[in-house]
Amino acid sequence: MESRARIPVGPPVANPLPSYWQHPKSPLANVIEPEVDDAATTPYTHAIIGSGISGTMIAYNLLKTQPNARVIMIEAREICSGATGRNGGHTKAASYRSYLAHVEELGKEEALKIARLEYANIVETHQLAKELEIKCESEMCTTVDVIYDEETLEKGKLAIEALQADTTAEEKEAGEMAWYQLHTGREAAINEFHVAMQNANPAIKKEEHAHGMIEYMAGRIHAYRFTTGVLQECVKMGLILCTNTTVHSISPSDQLQLSDHPSYTIRTSHNPIATQTVILATNGYTPYLLPSLQAAIVPMRGQITAQRPGPASKLPSPLVSTYSFIYRNGYEYMIPRPIDNGKQHIIIGGGLGRLPEFGASEYGTVDDASLNPTVSTYLRESLVGYFGAENWGETNQDDASQRIVQEWPGIMGATADGRPFVGQFPGMRGVWMSAGFNGHGMVLCLMSAEALARMLLGEEKPEWFPKSFLISGERLDGLQKKGFGGRVDMSVSDTAK
Repeated sequence: MESRARIPVGPPVANPLPSYWQHPKSPLANVIEPEVDDAATTPYTHAIIGSGISGTMIAYNLLKTQPNARVIMIEAREICSGATGRNGGHTKAASYRSYLAHVEELGKEEALKIARLEYANIVETHQLAKELEIKCESEMCTTVDVIYDEETLEKGKLAIEALQADTTAEEKEAGEMAWYQLHTGREAAINEFHVAMQNANPAIKKEEHAHGMIEYMAGRIHAYRFTTGVLQECVKMGLILCTNTTVHSISPSDQLQLSDHPSYTIRTSHNPIATQTVILATNGYTPYLLPSLQAAIVPMRGQITAQRPGPASKLPSPLVSTYSFIYRNGYEYMIPRPIDNGKQHIIIGGGLGRLPEFGASEYGTVDDASLNPTVSTYLRESLVGYFGAENWGETNQDDASQRIVQEWPGIMGATADGRPFVGQFPGMRGVWMSAGFNGHGMVLCLMSAEALARMLLGEEKPEWFPKSFLISGERLDGLQKKGFGGRVDMSVSDTAK
């Protein structure tokens, strides 16, 4: 895994496979607003690199606070063409799975702060969608983890007990952060959650049985529409867009010597851009622009499919919950998406834990123009395997041939300790970043963006924001010494004592 982490990170590829979510495209997809003649010498106040949910929410927070700021957003491809426009549409924290590891490493107070931020991020994402009246299929709902390994289930139960012992009575109420419901037995699996007791995916060599189900609060959302909807608000507030413009380097400006502010020149595939501050919202691509982050943030390719149930499906349409299917070495994540005529598409991604060496082949690559064929084979049979052929409802081979609506990859950013890097980059005053979300951006990015914007504008770190998310030279040195071992969330913490 360490050798994969050392592969030099490149910029986004020019010809990614299209994402299911980017149809239709936002009107902002390829906007390049005109620049003044002296754009290379008259600095912007802030230049944001990256147009996913992080970059968009950073712009939103800055422009709300500084309405007269000159803010430009630079994107290598179309707007929201990276992980945000390619993810599974899941606002799901699964905080219990990392809670005990966080307690052991960071202490109870910080572990609770992370769990509370994840839940608050989910709630605020859906509230903002409602407040701005963005039509993005936003819905808070229950989620269920169907667990296919007895030891993993037992560890999960112990983690939930510990989390609930440390939280308030209000937080344990139905629908709140520490509300969890355990379900076991055949009746719950079949009648409540419609899953087969045995995973029938032919790509699985060993028998896997559903040992239990853990239900809690989460949500689903069309992340591309949500983010581009917020971005439209930012444009109204004065944000300048510059798409299809790859950034190749950031360097201190030779032309500007400002007494109160640093200044930088951003070298792009087109014209250079001058700015007082640079904000990297580039997730897995960040080491391309800051090479000292090589192996601290590692790009990781994920894969997702959209599938249609068969015409004789017995599944409720839409399913009322979102799902994760958890086995010893990994998991899949899944949401229903209602479509016309009362039908649904089922979006499922994952498969990393089914590959050799915990999916080592998918780390260190920024290639979202191709698919891993082994993951494709596995994911295409995953939903029939988990729900069972009878529930899935295909009556003949023609139905099966129509199962896959679309399949696409996306590039995430993994960190050695499983936490993002948020704050001012050490040794580069005026260069800020919010990146490295380990596939959990939809439950971390919105509030991380708010915290970063506050700190950039001179405030102290918000009390609610985890100190362990801040970037520092000490943290980077520690991670470089530790080395990279892949994502830390692939199995539940075994620190349950």
